Amino acid sequence: MNNAGYMPEARLHGMLATVAGLLFFAAAPAFAHHAMDGATPQTFGQGLLSGLAHPIIGLDHFAFLVVAVLLASVLKGAGRFLAPLAFIGATVAGTVVHLGEANIPLVETLVAMSVVVGSSLVLTRRYPGALALSVIFTVSGILHGYAYGESIVGAEATPLLAYLAGFSSIQYALVVGGILGMDKLAGRSGKTRMVVARLGGVVTMLTGGAFLALSAI
Repeated sequence: MNNAGYMPEARLHGMLATVAGLLFFAAAPAFAHHAMDGATPQTFGQGLLSGLAHPIIGLDHFAFLVVAVLLASVLKGAGRFLAPLAFIGATVAGTVVHLGEANIPLVETLVAMSVVVGSSLVLTRRYPGALALSVIFTVSGILHGYAYGESIVGAEATPLLAYLAGFSSIQYALVVGGILGMDKLAGRSGKTRMVVARLGGVVTMLTGGAFLALSAI
């Protein structure tokens, strides 16, 4: 047996088991993921803070942003930064759909499924091209945006606009930052980048699976 090759694999499996346990206990209290403890934002500052926080404290939403980084980072040229804009724009559209009182049933289940599907593409290395990825991002963005809308129902125009600006800017900043980070990893070691992508795919799959299970309860 090659111990040099075995130990890193064992450490990776240990890390995944630890992350899985943390996700299981973290998913339940974060399931509602409202930055204002369920209260509707009343001011510009509250709307902005809620918008900035929602994609981060909502583990299912944050997991999809990680998936977006891993999928977009393999694209070439400007497409890697343009495709995620489809997701950002669709999240705004999804929130507007919610505020317009349209109904998307089982949205939390569908959000979790978007994470599972995206992470499965990462794990199987079946990376879509820019156009196909933009379509995936658009559909997923509408679902995530619809879920975001729950936190802002009933708000006045000022906090609403701040909320939209907040979650749009933080999402794009995180995705672009992640893509640049993956580029930096690839420049240092292609193998390290592959391990990080694999770990990210597994963690996001576990996260999506945990929320999928919770949505069925």
